[in-house]
Amino acid sequence: MITLLCRALTVPEVWGGIECTVNRVHDRYHDQIQRAGHEARVGDIDRFAALGITRLRYPVLWERLAPEPDVAPRWAQVDSHMIRMQERGITPIAGLVHHGSGPAYTNLTDPHFADHLAGYARLVAERYPWLRWWTPVNEPVSTARFSGLYGHWYPHARRDDIFVQILLNECRGIVQAMRAIREVIPDAMYMHTDDAGVITSSCALSYQAEFENERQMVAMDLVSGRVDRHHLLWSYFRRHGVTEAELEWFQEFRSPPDITAGDYYVSSDRFLDQHVECHHPAAAGGNGVHQYADVATAECEGWTANFEGVLRRLWDRYRCPVAIGEVHLNGTREAQLQWARACWDAALRVEADGIPVAGVTFWALLGTFDWNELVRHERGFYEVGVFDLRGPAPRETALAKSIRGLAEHGTLMHPVLPVRISAVPIQTPDVTKQSPRQAPLAIVGAGGTLGQALVDCCNARGIKYVALTRDALDVTREQFVQDVIGQVKPWAVINASGYVNVDGAELDPERCHAINVAGAVHLARACERTGARLANFSSDLVFDGEKASPYMESDAPAPLNVYGRSKHEAEGRVREVLPEALIVRTSAFFGLDNHNFVVQTLRRLHAGQRVPASTAIVSPTHVRALANAVLDLMVDSAEGVWHLSSAARLSWADFARDVALHAQLDQSLVYAAEPLALSWRGIRPDYSALGTERGQTMPDFSESLAACVAEWQSRFRHGSHHSASST
Repeated sequence: MITLLCRALTVPEVWGGIECTVNRVHDRYHDQIQRAGHEARVGDIDRFAALGITRLRYPVLWERLAPEPDVAPRWAQVDSHMIRMQERGITPIAGLVHHGSGPAYTNLTDPHFADHLAGYARLVAERYPWLRWWTPVNEPVSTARFSGLYGHWYPHARRDDIFVQILLNECRGIVQAMRAIREVIPDAMYMHTDDAGVITSSCALSYQAEFENERQMVAMDLVSGRVDRHHLLWSYFRRHGVTEAELEWFQEFRSPPDITAGDYYVSSDRFLDQHVECHHPAAAGGNGVHQYADVATAECEGWTANFEGVLRRLWDRYRCPVAIGEVHLNGTREAQLQWARACWDAALRVEADGIPVAGVTFWALLGTFDWNELVRHERGFYEVGVFDLRGPAPRETALAKSIRGLAEHGTLMHPVLPVRISAVPIQTPDVTKQSPRQAPLAIVGAGGTLGQALVDCCNARGIKYVALTRDALDVTREQFVQDVIGQVKPWAVINASGYVNVDGAELDPERCHAINVAGAVHLARACERTGARLANFSSDLVFDGEKASPYMESDAPAPLNVYGRSKHEAEGRVREVLPEALIVRTSAFFGLDNHNFVVQTLRRLHAGQRVPASTAIVSPTHVRALANAVLDLMVDSAEGVWHLSSAARLSWADFARDVALHAQLDQSLVYAAEPLALSWRGIRPDYSALGTERGQTMPDFSESLAACVAEWQSRFRHGSHHSASST
């Protein structure tokens, strides 16, 4: 069987996986599939097939399908998806338990756990006799750690004897499940998965690191029948209540994996440090001899991802085809792309050395929920995956488009990536060290509030860019724009320039039109000529406020003032030239420049002055969050009209009161003022709050405002407040 597999898989395949954990916390089950809404969307299978993936790690989970004993499983949950996979040529790798503890009538410490699991496995095999690839229990060591050593999941134990009891139950379950499956499907194949990180340490703890590295692999050793009296962990098991007969059972009924798959995350590699005082108290632990901190090695200087090491270690130890079982990173789009390409490049290098790499699994196709807290709570924290679920339907991200290209051409590419990388440092890449052949992002209007925010975010994220201030690029001169964009040769242009003085536009409509309309069209034409993408900013002031509820992307604009009319006209004319352009409408953005509403309000409040503010309803939006969201959408090649604002709906007066509240200043100084008292020439809508039909991608308003106010106060106290001018 293995020989045939090695001959067939001469190039790594592109695989996919759905984050499908159903873990138990006390008596509550956390269900990732339910939260992702996948069960109701058989069309997800079509989306996955369109990526070009050949195999899909697919949940046929015990807790979900057979929650009650002696009751027929709820096959309807997966039947249609299984049929669609057959139709679309995707081979499922069936998962039966994914970080779970089984249905409520059993648990990970139940001596009958393995028997129950084997019984369920037989039912699944009988239902789907064409299934060939199986993972009965996902990441048994990690699950045993979280449940038996760290107390995160049920039964919330922190004891070695419970850990080994859970681990042996899981491994017996794997062996017995595969035996039951093969009685129905003789040629069924078993893919073992577990976290494949490496533990290193300071010198005094080298013995503990060696033990931890062996424990990391011990589930595969158990099911392979390799844990005998010479194994490093034999005495560990014996000390913690495991009998010789229990260990020898695995030697008698050994079921070695046909494929060993390592799951590898930023948090997988660990460092043990006896200098506990140097780390957060939550990292502190010990072994009874030494106290030490257990931290992610990624936090240490000089760490790089080591997918290649993962694959080589698995091959050296087990000599059967290897795979990466999960590739996922919670981060910016370009960081996700870097992580994915580092993995793929490593797989190619290992394969080139004659090691059979079966596949690379792009994980979390639909993203994940609350894994930042190890699914101990449900707080709604969503990590975007290959698809973004925050809209009415799953939306392809840059990862999806890049994986499709990978499946077609064998190389994962994107303009935002350096021309070639071999490893991905967790630290922000130094833009100056990237390949000169890499096309930059062009930021037009880089001297203004929004432009500077884009520059700052690009610096923080390591995105190569060219900053074009008003002096460097006058957007009103068409030939000049063509020449500059032709010289820069960007992969994308973000137009952050603009005439932003709403009242000034009433006195100088020609200048407003020249910048906001003609300038945007000039950039669109230059992008059309060079093949660059374009993002252009619009405003909530394209609406008249008559709706009195959040304006959506599909609502018809009806601007009330010169500025709003210029933005509306620019939207249409840009899309006439460049239909795939991204048009971003936003509302009342705030930051730390001197002309900003938040800064002006803080200064007045600190001086004890009264603060007049309008009663018009808006959606205040943090400019830094706006810049990051636009960068993500540009990397995703998003197009069309998007509303990017906070989900808040409040008046300028309430906005000012919130500023006072976060700064612990006197809210009574804020008072509602009529437009005449504010010296407004341009008519503003009474209501211009924005909603979205595309998906809410912006962070919480209150959190963003609190961070902004705290940053200003810190600068104010240290006398280092800086200013930025508008463009």
